Amino acid sequence: MSTAANPLLDLPHGTRPDPEEFLRAALEWHFHPDTGSPYWIDRAKSLDFDPRRDIKTFDDLRLFPNVANEMRKVPAQALVPRGYGPAPRIAGVYESGGTTGAPKRVVCPEDWLDRLIAWSNANLDEHGFPRGADWLGLVPSGPHIVGEIFRRSAATHGRYGFQVDLDPRWVKKLIASGRKDQADAYAEHVVDQAEFVLRTQDIGVLTITPALLERLVRREELVALVNDKVRAIRWGGTQLDPDSHHLYRTEIFPGLALYGHYGSTMILGIAGQRVPAADEDSCVFDTFSPYVTFSVVDPRTRRPVPFGERGQVVMNHVSKALFLPNNLERDLATRVEALPGRIGDAVADVAPVTHFEDQAVVEGVY
Repeated sequence: MSTAANPLLDLPHGTRPDPEEFLRAALEWHFHPDTGSPYWIDRAKSLDFDPRRDIKTFDDLRLFPNVANEMRKVPAQALVPRGYGPAPRIAGVYESGGTTGAPKRVVCPEDWLDRLIAWSNANLDEHGFPRGADWLGLVPSGPHIVGEIFRRSAATHGRYGFQVDLDPRWVKKLIASGRKDQADAYAEHVVDQAEFVLRTQDIGVLTITPALLERLVRREELVALVNDKVRAIRWGGTQLDPDSHHLYRTEIFPGLALYGHYGSTMILGIAGQRVPAADEDSCVFDTFSPYVTFSVVDPRTRRPVPFGERGQVVMNHVSKALFLPNNLERDLATRVEALPGRIGDAVADVAPVTHFEDQAVVEGVY
């Protein structure tokens, strides 16, 4: 039995593989009986094509069914490629937010998280984030990968990481059941805890969701404290509209670096905000291509919309760690041309759909 990975799957950070050669190597890894995960080896039997022979380009990934909902019930061990051996180094088992039912679940090997954090740290440098600063995170923890990304970013780009507990599922449940007053009280409680840390620690980077940032700026003393101590804000989660982005960037936090990310558990990571022009407040997000790719499609036909028009986001993750293609996400976005050398689309002006999988989408603090 051979479990050796094609070197294309283990390239050092900063080395971008030829996309189609990389895709073929990944498909060979995930669908070969010796190296693929039990889930995909079994699932391939129900496909009407051979992934190792018939998938030749990233556009061909649309041939795969959207299996994201199957991640609600698949045993975690069935998702780990056999090529990792009998004792794989696993960073964690992470879950989606559970916005539209039971959470979906994926397994994240350590090598993928190392690669993602190296890419993310390079983005932070490009946006002017200070190295060696202490970080404060108001982001989901527990089973959510964003909490792990925060911890590793703080440890590798920064110095110490301080966190406030945040349970977005509870907030969504409160809002859906008409208990908005309790949801508001919970959100204020989270901001209170952040204030304790900001007043006593040397925080240089604040990681926060737009919904909580909106609450923070209602407190004048806290805004003054952030401007006095913090040098950069990383935001992510719920949408941040261009007008709010402009207000934060030019009036409320004019001296701070402001950088956003957009992601999903189903891609084991994030897309990063493109460095904007001086007057640009419509946030464009670029993926970690070719490992993570987006397309923006008409949800009825699943065909790409023209550049500059809005559609629903389809996400693909293709790496040594995970293969999860053709996942129609619950977000709308404007299709933007990717940067040179990147595969797929960039996206802008991301916002959730109102209904997804026949359920109302409830947004809360994340």
